[in-house]
Amino acid sequence: MFIFKKHISRRTVIKGAGVTLALPFLEAMVPAATALAQTAANPKIRAGFFYIPHGAVQHDTKFGVEGDLWTPKGKGADFKLNKITASLEPFKKYVTSFGNLENNNGSGVHTRNPGTWLNCAQNTTTIDQIIARKVGQETAMPTLELASETNNQQAAGSGTATTLLSFRDANTALPAEYNTKKIFNELFGATTPKERVLNARESDSLLDMILERTKAFQAKLGPADRARMEEYLESVREIERRTGIIAATDISSMKIPERPVGVNDKFDEQVDLMFDLLAIAYQADITRVATYLMVAEGTNQTYNHVGVADSFHPISHHANEPERIAKVSKIQTWHMERFANFLQKMASTKDGDGTLLDHSVFMYGSNMGNSDKHSNWPIPTVIVGGGNGKMKRRGQHIEFAQRTPLANVLLTVLHKFGIEQEKISDSTGIISEL
Repeated sequence: MFIFKKHISRRTVIKGAGVTLALPFLEAMVPAATALAQTAANPKIRAGFFYIPHGAVQHDTKFGVEGDLWTPKGKGADFKLNKITASLEPFKKYVTSFGNLENNNGSGVHTRNPGTWLNCAQNTTTIDQIIARKVGQETAMPTLELASETNNQQAAGSGTATTLLSFRDANTALPAEYNTKKIFNELFGATTPKERVLNARESDSLLDMILERTKAFQAKLGPADRARMEEYLESVREIERRTGIIAATDISSMKIPERPVGVNDKFDEQVDLMFDLLAIAYQADITRVATYLMVAEGTNQTYNHVGVADSFHPISHHANEPERIAKVSKIQTWHMERFANFLQKMASTKDGDGTLLDHSVFMYGSNMGNSDKHSNWPIPTVIVGGGNGKMKRRGQHIEFAQRTPLANVLLTVLHKFGIEQEKISDSTGIISEL
């Protein structure tokens, strides 16, 4: 049920028949003559961590700097994005790029790379979980862990899978969900397995189950909020349509078959859906912290949609062959373009006195440098977003001394969230340029 007085609470939801619809930011959430900062609608900082496998084509091939397709040209604010990162151009003022980072704890091993990316150590708490302890307790989901595909390959002796980015503690890895139906249900569906099964059998649409309540709610809004609400509902409905969310299957079981309903055979569509689900989750403040493993380490995923029929992992061992490098860079460019599309959604979505991009810190990169060498230097890394005013010196490329610890970036991100931890793994200090 929704409650309406002189203004709407930021935590207002529309409920009915086991459905919970969180709301986007609306002007009605700010009482008249009240400063935004003094309300529950005051913008909150979000965090997102986006992982790609197999590194990037950089200057450590036999072609040197001339063959570098990732690293920006120039330093500081006077930098030019490279071929792979070119799609970030519309957001350049939000971008901070880092050069010469290293993470020895990845050890160049596919199965170890994801799980040591956000902690720079093995089987220790990752920074997404540290951040969630501070900012995630006010949302329905403290964190959201996503992946585009599954990969059951296990590291010898460690049990660390190639899709695990997030660790709550040394003994608790958080598996990433790759079934879009399950993700949609977690965001907007019922809270109990029994209700979920009932919904699946009796309705084709979760939104249809609360249609009348939604209309009644919208009728109380001003013109601008009605338009914003309508746009939001259309986005949710489109995602619901694409996921085929209420199928005649028992979705109460959390056992994941080898190829469950809800995983798109078209990989490009699967990735786009994941980004759209995440965008909605941020917009409705369902979560403020997320990890997304765009592709599993060691993946054999093919990229026919960009003209690369080769499996990603084998082709990533390019042996310095120009034709193979060109294919690898094509794949890496496509990954960045999907991320850029997501950034565009964040930049165009109002959130308080700015946009979601203004109020977020998004880290994109890999824990591998040169995939042909299985090296963990140089690690391709960018941070994008305004950080709710905390990223005051963004829009730059920082070229560090060779083999600067990635942990310095992680430590700095924690400080941006008000977590003044002194050290992470092999960190040597925060990055003062941020």
